[in-house]
Amino acid sequence: MKILVTGGTGFIGSALTRSLVEHDYEVSVLSRKPGSVSKYCGPGVIALGSLRQIKAEDSFDIVVNLAGSPIFGARWTESRKKIIRDSRIGLTEELVARIGRMAVKPKLLISGSAIGYYGEQGDTVLSEQSAQVTDFSQTLCTDWEAAAKKAEQYGVRVCLVRTGLVIGQGGGLLRRMSIPFRLGLGGRLGNGKQWMSWIQRQDWIRIAHAMINDSSMQGAYNATAPNPVTNSEFTDTLARSLKRPALFPVPGWLLKILLGEMSQLILGSQRVIPERLLVQGFTFQYNNLADALDQALSGKYEQAITD
Repeated sequence: MKILVTGGTGFIGSALTRSLVEHDYEVSVLSRKPGSVSKYCGPGVIALGSLRQIKAEDSFDIVVNLAGSPIFGARWTESRKKIIRDSRIGLTEELVARIGRMAVKPKLLISGSAIGYYGEQGDTVLSEQSAQVTDFSQTLCTDWEAAAKKAEQYGVRVCLVRTGLVIGQGGGLLRRMSIPFRLGLGGRLGNGKQWMSWIQRQDWIRIAHAMINDSSMQGAYNATAPNPVTNSEFTDTLARSLKRPALFPVPGWLLKILLGEMSQLILGSQRVIPERLLVQGFTFQYNNLADALDQALSGKYEQAITD
């Protein structure tokens, strides 16, 4: 079975690609730096530098669309927002147009999204059916999903993965958060009451495998563990995992000054549950935050296990 992965050298994509290769899929990875694909994804992966390399006679059974410029990095200036949107929505539109020109269409498109889809929601428990609150992240995710869903007109099954904070070895927001804790300078962010909906990277990969193997799965799914925690709980648990104190909270006003609008990624609150996955019968390997953090911080290679 042939699979195309966009964003395959990223934090999630590289781990997913290695897992797909281990399960004997023939994998092609689209990357702005095709020369780095073997480094991040392993040998035997076909590297593509542009969607223009895909011809109408080419075919893929499955497409996994994870491409996107890092959302947590530079301040959200108007030019930076455009880069973030174009790298997700623009590329997805181009990808779907390319699918439309293929003589043989993929059976499945798994396309990335995020729990930012719901906007700032405080203590409200959010499922896939919950209403949205408008902000930049919400608009970004809504438009991103709409671009991916256009593949349905070509008879492609589309699964949208609304991803929370991904916990895994060597990257993601956890890498940034752990630095001050390792120096003994960690603490809660803002008032610590905001909800953080997280998922262990191995479980994210298992969700992707489930979507590949179960043709009944379609539409949007929250890729978050069933037990979201507040920022205070998260930072306290992280401190215990690192055997460091959590004595130095960072006030919300300072984060807003330092990060501007991007501070909503840290101070915003989304209390998300994976309702559709649970109804589907998906079993999370990591329900407990402490176990997820301990695994990610252990330095052990992550082996994704499918059901």
